[in-house]
Formats: sequence, C-alpha cells, structure tokens
Amino acid sequence: MFSFNVFDHPIQRGFQNRFSTQYRCYSVSMLAGPNDRSDVEKGGKIIMPPSALDQLSRLNITYPMLFKLTNKNSDRMTHCGVLEFVADEGICYLPHWMMQNLLLEEGGLVQVESVNLMVATYSKFQPQSPDFLDITNPKAVLENALRNFACLTTGDVIAINYNEKIYELRVMETKPDKAVSIIECDMNVDFDAPLGYKEPERRPQHHEEPAEEEGDPNSYADMDMRFRAFTGSGNRLDGKKKGIEPSPVPIDPSDIKRGIPNYEYKVGKITFIRNSRPKKMTDDEDALSRFIAFSGEGQSLRKKGRKP
Repeated sequence: MFSFNVFDHPIQRGFQNRFSTQYRCYSVSMLAGPNDRSDVEKGGKIIMPPSALDQLSRLNITYPMLFKLTNKNSDRMTHCGVLEFVADEGICYLPHWMMQNLLLEEGGLVQVESVNLMVATYSKFQPQSPDFLDITNPKAVLENALRNFACLTTGDVIAINYNEKIYELRVMETKPDKAVSIIECDMNVDFDAPLGYKEPERRPQHHEEPAEEEGDPNSYADMDMRFRAFTGSGNRLDGKKKGIEPSPVPIDPSDIKRGIPNYEYKVGKITFIRNSRPKKMTDDEDALSRFIAFSGEGQSLRKKGRKP
C-alpha cells in the first residue's frame, strides 16, 4: 500500500497560511444598494465578497486582516484593511483615492494578498495644497481621519474629508517599515511643507535718518507767511472804509530761529522738549541776585535837624 502525505509538503504548507486571489475592482459609487456607503471613501478599507471571508476563516492568518493590493499592469501596489464582506463574487470595491494610486480603472484586475505589517511608530505627511494650512489644528483632524485607516504605505496619496472639503496628503515616510499598521498604535506625526507653498517674503526694515540739509533763510520767511497776528483789515462802526490798506510787515530772516532736531528719538517714545532754556548767569549777576538779610536802608518819620 502506498500512502501520500500531501499536507506535509513544504509547498502546500506555504500556501496554507496565505490568501491570494484576483478581483475586478470598482469604486464605492458603483456599489449597489439602498444605503449610502460614502463612509468607505473616508478611509483606507475595501469591501470584499463573502467567499473571501470563508477562505480566510480556514487559513491560519493573523488579525486584524491586512492586505496588499497590486496592479501588475502598472507595477503599483498599496496596503489596506477590509471593512465588510458584502460585495458580489469576483468583485471588490475600493475608495476612489486608492484606485488613483494603483492607476486602476473601473473593472480593472487587482491582486489581493494577505500580509502581516509592523506597527507604526512614526509617519510624515505632505499636504498637496496650501489650503491645508487653513485648518486650525491639523494634527487633531488627521488623527481623527486616520481612525478609518488600517495601514499606511510610503508614497501613497490619501484623502481625508473635513468640513465638506477633501484634502489630499502624501505619505512621505513611515517607520519602522515602508508599509505599517496603524491599528492601536502610538505614532508620532509630522508634516512637511505643503506642495506649492511659498514662504512670505520678509523685507528688511532700514531705519534711515533723514539728512540735515542747510536751507536758505529766505525760504523760511516765505513759509512763515501763512499766519500773522493782527494783520487783518479793520472796520469802522460808521461804515466808512479805512484809508490805509494793511500790509504785512516783512520778516527779517535773521529773526527766524531754526529748531534743533532730537537725534535720540526712538519710535514709541515721547519726549517733551522745552523751547526756552534758562540762560546761565555770570558771576556778577549771580552775586547781585543773591538775597542778603538786613541790607536795606532805614527810613525815619522824623527828619533829623539842628535845634535853633
């Protein structure tokens, strides 16, 4: 008698714990049903047929279920999780951004393989539009959006929905591997400068002091003709006009005193400068201005005279 131990063959043992098959992929908008499945577009998980669940349950695979998607025609690949097993046989439904990364069209073939990924510790993203900077707290928004994802792949462009607007972010770097699992992990998130972002130009502020120019004193006299006190024409109560027309008295340029600029002026500081300063007194004037007690001359009511 002959006995064949087929299950002990190394090739069969290799295929025992591996799920690998091909599906025709469609976007979530092609999913038939009364319910709106727009939630699938907000994450990184796919919908597979029930036969895949039956086959996966017979294999000794690790949970959570993670898959590697490959487009052999364009040699593009990404990783994802599974959301439900309700698709038609031979068909799987992918988010639109995932189909763009794989360069897949509606009805294209995609290879689905089960994989084990390391837990993420670090990831770096680059927003594809400067509009992402308008978000008040981008890390909190991204953390909330990544709850619908199962894994990340370096080079993918993921899409998140916030305030009814879609923001695209490119995965620039992941650690400890190029494809990592983000389920129940403590991951540090960093951002790169958005695509097309330009730093605002900062113009250097030069505080240039205006140069003092020596002007002609005659020009100051012309400038001072704007207002003079008591230069108007007078009117009489009886209505008669005055015979002499008023004429402004010309100003002697030598009488004009030019102000001294404050060279220690600083922006934001107010300095009150007195126009008149007390003159320094000489020694003789200082001696005369001093007060000396009882230095006056006395006066008498009676006139002193000789007796006859």
